[in-house]
Amino acid sequence: MKRVFVAILAACAALTTGAPASAATLDTVKARGSLNCGTNGQLPGFAMPDAQGVWTGFDVELCRAVAAAIFNDPTKVKFVALTAKDRFTALQAGDVDVLIRNTTWTLSRDTQLGLNATSTYYYDGQGFIVRKSLKLNSALELNDAAVCVQQGTTTELNLSDYFRANKMRLKSVTFATLDEALKAYDTGRCDAYTTDASQLYSVRLKLARPDEHVVLPEIISKEPFAAFVRHGDDQWFDIVRWVVFAMLNAEEFGITKANIDEQAKSDNPEIKRLLGTEGNFGEALGLTKDWVVRIVKLVGNYGEVFERTIGQNTPLKISRGQNALWTKGGLHYAPPVR
Repeated sequence: MKRVFVAILAACAALTTGAPASAATLDTVKARGSLNCGTNGQLPGFAMPDAQGVWTGFDVELCRAVAAAIFNDPTKVKFVALTAKDRFTALQAGDVDVLIRNTTWTLSRDTQLGLNATSTYYYDGQGFIVRKSLKLNSALELNDAAVCVQQGTTTELNLSDYFRANKMRLKSVTFATLDEALKAYDTGRCDAYTTDASQLYSVRLKLARPDEHVVLPEIISKEPFAAFVRHGDDQWFDIVRWVVFAMLNAEEFGITKANIDEQAKSDNPEIKRLLGTEGNFGEALGLTKDWVVRIVKLVGNYGEVFERTIGQNTPLKISRGQNALWTKGGLHYAPPVR
């Protein structure tokens, strides 16, 4: 009877927090022959299809890295564009296998949605963009301003908190999608637009006259972006988390797309374990020994992906900053493979 009672409690918990994953997401993905990856779809540099339907961006490449680790083929991904409002329900319902969509890791999201954040893959913070003609130098000058913001996001709460903390009056104008909020700002319905700083550089490219807008210096929040998976499948959680860790470790060891074959011959024991020439660490994840080789050869290490999608030589021109490795003054620090 005790076991039956425990089972009933577990079922009730699933109904209130979202259905947990079965313990076989990897098997489901393999049987389907592709990964269903929930992402943005409206954010240049991070996740957006072009006119031909080809997806590009930082988050997109992380999805491809997961596919590379599983299939040895980064193209075996179906990208599912999700709004901030429907992203979690889509993952809970099993419409996608993983959510990699500029989504902040918070305590409530980790405990109340039936989901798990795997690891921080991008450190961000919320900021503001305004017209240069307003001649503002600080977000503290936005008292009584109308601010466009996307609803259903941590951005909306952070905006309210910031204005309350600084005793400023706020006219919040909310929209369901990023494009709707940005269009309203661009047409003059709002004095400012707020979102994560990384997005501000991205969305500025969408404005009618990008050079007439400036990003204010204040960062008003911590926004650690993480990939999310459903509760209940530790193996799948480990795979998604360790794909990011593998890319960071590869960068730290100087392992790139160009030199991966040579690095696979290394005598360095840490590199041997990472690249699968020693130990069975990939197999412990349910993958092949050369899972990291697949990722780096087909997608690249973390730094390579960053630079080609959002780095200094792209239209966004985002500096590594806090997203640099810990050895270079940043926050990224991946656990070792051992």
